[in-house]
Amino acid sequence: MLLACPGGALAQTVAPPEAMPEIDQSLDTMPDIGLDWPDLGQEDSVKPLPADPADVQVATPDAAPDAGAPVEPVEEAATFADAGEERRYTVQLSGVDTIADATFKLRFDELSALRLGEGKAANLAQINRRIKEDSELLDRLLRAKGYYAARIRGAVAAPPAGSDRLAVSFDITPGTQYLLESVDLTGLAETGDKEAQLRAAFPPKVGDPVDADAILAGRDALSAVLAETGFPFAKVDEPEVRIDHEERKGDLDIIVTPGGYRSFGAIRLNDDKLFGAHHVQEIARFDPGDPYKASDVEDLRRAIVATGLVSSVSLTPKDAGDGTHVDLAVDVRPAPLRTIAGQLGYGTGEGYRAEVSWQHRNFFPPEGAVTVRGVVGTQEQTASFTYRRNNFHRRDNVLTGLLSVSNIQRDAYDARTITLSGGLERQTNILFQKDWVWRIGAELIASDEADAFSGGARRTFLIGAIPLSLTYDGSDDLLNPSKGFRLGGRLSPELSFQDKTFGYAKVQVDGSIYQPAGEKIVIAARARFGTILGSTVEQIAPSRRFYAGGGASVRGYGYQAIGPRFGVDDDPVGGKSLAEFSLEARVRFGNFGVVPFVDAGNISTTFLPRFRDLRIGTGLGLRYYSSFGPIRIDVGTPINPQKGDPRVAVYVSLGQAF
Repeated sequence: MLLACPGGALAQTVAPPEAMPEIDQSLDTMPDIGLDWPDLGQEDSVKPLPADPADVQVATPDAAPDAGAPVEPVEEAATFADAGEERRYTVQLSGVDTIADATFKLRFDELSALRLGEGKAANLAQINRRIKEDSELLDRLLRAKGYYAARIRGAVAAPPAGSDRLAVSFDITPGTQYLLESVDLTGLAETGDKEAQLRAAFPPKVGDPVDADAILAGRDALSAVLAETGFPFAKVDEPEVRIDHEERKGDLDIIVTPGGYRSFGAIRLNDDKLFGAHHVQEIARFDPGDPYKASDVEDLRRAIVATGLVSSVSLTPKDAGDGTHVDLAVDVRPAPLRTIAGQLGYGTGEGYRAEVSWQHRNFFPPEGAVTVRGVVGTQEQTASFTYRRNNFHRRDNVLTGLLSVSNIQRDAYDARTITLSGGLERQTNILFQKDWVWRIGAELIASDEADAFSGGARRTFLIGAIPLSLTYDGSDDLLNPSKGFRLGGRLSPELSFQDKTFGYAKVQVDGSIYQPAGEKIVIAARARFGTILGSTVEQIAPSRRFYAGGGASVRGYGYQAIGPRFGVDDDPVGGKSLAEFSLEARVRFGNFGVVPFVDAGNISTTFLPRFRDLRIGTGLGLRYYSSFGPIRIDVGTPINPQKGDPRVAVYVSLGQAF
């Protein structure tokens, strides 16, 4: 039976020995289960903890004991009426509120014997042993913060009102926090003019607490700065602290072996079948003779991985032997180089679409990939061959070449086209998102096309174009921006031959802005304007005109469905000018999100778009935020549809709409 004591603890009532029934002595042969069998003839209590040697002797063997530091035993805990009864409990620390930062709490929670068993019932003996273990743990954690000779009292109390769990508490008096008397970084003088910079990289200084976390963090920071300022072979020994308990201070010594200042030398590969050392040097962000930086080495490692040609890579600095340079030994393991991929899709106004491709990522070393691709769909049939050379003479420069044959049948036009094109671009990517990107290209196109203007009659166009583009990206993320803006422009001077030769120029400007509105909401807006300078809309090949409508344009409308219509079937014919606007709120809940949106746009046959004829669509999108970017599903409906527009349009793709 449990009885409440005046002090709020629990006491045990035990019958006299002569009243107890005879106990079967065979119990003495039971296997050891980890707990002493309770003596039913005596009261069960928590014995005082023995003095921790760390409380009476110093952290190093040669230091003198602190005669004035009292040692406090753990307070005697309450007892149970039945020593074997198991109860759940809670744990509370008091007296360390100003000391217990996030690191202190995390370590206690991870290492505490009481925390480990907090969700399970335990008997008194188990709880007492855990109190002893955790008292020693708390003493070690306090020493790590510079507090020595702490007083730690552990106790068990009856459950508080409204709870059925015992209350295990620790009353802690941390004591005096020891301070650093001296900080000696032996060996830094060998770094010459870098000494001041390196000393500044080690934050602990005289007068700071003897905080193990701060000292170890300073050691790691010093190692990192040494490797970043030209010392690839630097070594920083483990810190040594000498504690003086009489003065309550400590002396910190760290031995630093700089290993000599070095500049980058040569790059040496263990295997040059994928690419040679010259190509690796082209994609590095450093040149031979530049000061050694560990961050440049790590950046090069990530860039080699990003080629997709290696399964693993390691870069090891090697002394060049001249006392000045350090070579990089590059060890790579090839990855599978061939890929077969396929995808299925559906879009309102575009119909069904199936695509299959085969790619060899290093058909023409180094990094010369070839891709053979085929598309079969409701409105498109395409076969193409693409050459792509990544890191072309410079990091993130891409050289491309394309030969394609396609048959496209859409409401706006029917085109059978052969295209030969090439281009050089400066690309952005997730590894290194750039502020400025550009592209310059050339296209030769032969196309046999029909549209509403021709009354279904086919016309043959021979077109030459030099497309140029320049984009500034001030956003914070390539696939899922939450702040910043983007601004881009495209200019494509073109010559067209169809009975006669005429010229024109396509100009397009895009801009978008992203503004957070709280932790879970991003407001995004976009505008796009385009115009064709020269010629008339009827002369320009249908496939080269502007169109609007669809998942990347005005949602709620069919693909290319917005704008002037012509002919018996009221088919869209495109135009010479374009205006589009979008506004959406991206609301995120963990890995999922919803996006209400409104889009507007129009196509005009005149030089400038007519804003009074804007078509408006609205709807709701769903997002799943995967590790490689958001997957979106948008469902839209037109507000002021034209005749024949669907009531609902659905779009599925990777990445945000803009």
